[in-house]
Amino acid sequence: MIAPDLPCDDDSAGLKQYTDVVVKAIGFFTDIVVVAQSLGGFTAPLVCARVPAELLILVAAMIPAPDETGNAWWTNTGYPKSDRPFDVKEIFFHDVPPDVTAEAFRRGEKEQSNTPMNEPWPLRKWPDVPTRFLLCRQDRFFPADFMRRVVRERLGITPDEMDSGHLPALSQPKELVERLETYRRGLDRAS
Repeated sequence: MIAPDLPCDDDSAGLKQYTDVVVKAIGFFTDIVVVAQSLGGFTAPLVCARVPAELLILVAAMIPAPDETGNAWWTNTGYPKSDRPFDVKEIFFHDVPPDVTAEAFRRGEKEQSNTPMNEPWPLRKWPDVPTRFLLCRQDRFFPADFMRRVVRERLGITPDEMDSGHLPALSQPKELVERLETYRRGLDRAS
């Protein structure tokens, strides 16, 4: 497994630079399964257009359309607006164990630059790679009913679902790994 650190706090880095970082990290690996979460949905298909990926897995991820910016995505998808103040712990960490949440906040996080959100998604169509979507039913950021519709409209597939909030790698890591492995093993059976 490779988990490259994207330059998300660098205002000079956009989707191309994010993609370059991931492609460089992949190097000469083969049998590539690309997994992306949240905003990573804008970068992962770009990676799949440049490397011989066998599978793309989106986990609670944004699904871009050609020429769409991340900032336009919210309106274009009909994202449900809320009048509630945005509370990071309540929205993202509500189901993450307290000790894991404390460690995440102790480490801090990089500020996400708005640069990639302002750039039009450059692909003319979704890459020709099998795609799976894992929806998180307790996601307070991307509500389940909203994401079911977006996945159906934009990818033409029915998402798989799990009981988790927006951060299943922190709240349900074992189940998430089992799901990812099941998808990967499905490739072996399809061969």
